[in-house]
Amino acid sequence: MTPTPSQRRLRVLVLAEAANPEWVSVPLVGWTLAQALREVANVHLVTQVRNPDAILRAGLTEGEDFTVIDTETTAAFAYKLAERLRMGKNRGWTTVRLIESLVYPFFERKVWQKFGARIKAGEFDIVHRVTPLTPTANSLIAGKCKRAGVPFVMGPLNGGVPWPRDFRGAQLREREFLSFVRAAFKLNPARGRTLKNAQAIIAGSQQTRSEIPARYQDKTFFVPEIAIDPSRFDGSNAPYGDGPLRSCFIGRLVPYKGADMLIEAAVPLLADGKLALDILGDGPELPALKAQAAAAGVSDAIRFHGWVDHAKVQDIAKGAQLFTFPSIREFGGGVVLEAMSLGLVPVICDYAGPAELVSDHTGYKIAMGPRDRIVQALRQKLTEICADPTQLTAKSQAARQSVQEHFTWSAKAQQISQIYRWVLEGIPKPEPMSGHQASLSRAIAQRLRASRDLKPN
Repeated sequence: MTPTPSQRRLRVLVLAEAANPEWVSVPLVGWTLAQALREVANVHLVTQVRNPDAILRAGLTEGEDFTVIDTETTAAFAYKLAERLRMGKNRGWTTVRLIESLVYPFFERKVWQKFGARIKAGEFDIVHRVTPLTPTANSLIAGKCKRAGVPFVMGPLNGGVPWPRDFRGAQLREREFLSFVRAAFKLNPARGRTLKNAQAIIAGSQQTRSEIPARYQDKTFFVPEIAIDPSRFDGSNAPYGDGPLRSCFIGRLVPYKGADMLIEAAVPLLADGKLALDILGDGPELPALKAQAAAAGVSDAIRFHGWVDHAKVQDIAKGAQLFTFPSIREFGGGVVLEAMSLGLVPVICDYAGPAELVSDHTGYKIAMGPRDRIVQALRQKLTEICADPTQLTAKSQAARQSVQEHFTWSAKAQQISQIYRWVLEGIPKPEPMSGHQASLSRAIAQRLRASRDLKPN
């Protein structure tokens, strides 16, 4: 008798065009999630030709564990075109995502040429497209998988966080002109076909989930896009002792990350020796931030580290007690999780990705609004914390516990395995998130639906 899926390990073909253990951002998400899924299923990874050297160094065997698809000619052309159109390094990310979405079908076409017969033959129980993460990238093979009787799962999808109206200036400085008309992607008939043919849709944020049409919500799941690898973030931060409380900011130094708001809010505390600040990251705003600190007379209280290798970031972050990150448009917020895993207490804006990771038990949220209002509220919160640093102890412990229970890659693999079983066996629809994190995500979803000022034009 042939064993049912519940009686054996599932066979999953994971499509992750971007999957690289030595890079960051989307490639690292693709790689790490694919690896985590090996804990719950027999996974064969399909990725792009630029990634195999790093994957081989990580110990996988080509042909047995992964397959490479060569679309480099098209990908290289798309990269050059995106660089030309984005009008500045590290800017115009909506333009980059658009170009990537337009060329991605070439990858799936070659995937079907190589694996179509094997999919039709029932060699795989599930085909799971992990990357691209952007919900604007449609699938050519979702319908083919459906006709072959093999479920197609897609996600985590994430992107499209609306620019707050009060930060139109930052939006323009970021060359995010296409974000004004981003909603047009919903009119593409290929999007409707992709969502219809997918057996399960994993949304990596409540914003993305809210963009899925109501008729597909019954097969949509919220599983945050990002997680952490405990082996990469070992140990904990230094508890507060004598001297100034230490905080850190980690991220690209671009307008929407809010490092300028942080410095302005912290000036009185920096000047009085109650707070010290580490800023880790590089970007076009670095000279202006240094000038801002100098003009305020607080350069001695701020250490600008510039670009820091990802593996060494935690060595600096462990010296802090706070993670101050007032970004006003963050899709996922992986850096927030990394800080929390070390025991740093986050202070973030109550919007988008970070707000889905931080609760009142684990950190502090600053209400969104105009820039001056954020600065005022952030200054008030930092002043309260510096007046009583003992309040950080419980939040630090809760932050680490939250990450360990809900936001490791192993936990995410278990959450996704429940979705696989739902697709294949028809078990009751699982709720991957649980406890206060589920309550938190529901509250965010309600605020998102009620919000009008933050909707894009």
